[in-house]
Amino acid sequence: MNNLNLITHSLEQTYELGRGMGRLVQPHDVLLLVGELGAGKTCLTQGIAWGLGIEEYTLSPTFVIMRELYGRMPLYHIDLYRLDDIGEIAALGLDDYLYGDGVCVVEWAEKGLSVMPVEHLMVEIGHLGDTERSFQLKAGSQRYRKMLEQLKETIPEL
Repeated sequence: MNNLNLITHSLEQTYELGRGMGRLVQPHDVLLLVGELGAGKTCLTQGIAWGLGIEEYTLSPTFVIMRELYGRMPLYHIDLYRLDDIGEIAALGLDDYLYGDGVCVVEWAEKGLSVMPVEHLMVEIGHLGDTERSFQLKAGSQRYRKMLEQLKETIPEL
């Protein structure tokens, strides 16, 4: 499965989608999140953190660029919102995280696509209404195709 399209109808369903993803991620996974302001990128990341067994609340790292959180493996939560120049993004030295032993979730990933790993899961989030969101998950390799198949099996209600 190369693509998986889902709609969540509530904040709780968005968290549950993230929780399902968090249960399935493996070390070295890279999840690239794109969507307009308020689309639900941080909400999805919170669910991913819970799926990793992280109890602390996941805040958007907009002002610090990156936060590390710890559960069954590290979660590197990166936010490129405040960066507009690819040179700035490349100079951050994110390789230790993008190719590290944890899972990387990158918000506003479209700003730095040229420096992101080729193998990744692209998650495009659309704002449909007050709490409704569309999710287009696009697998960048066999690893993520398998993840999408598992996700579809584990969250059939979405």
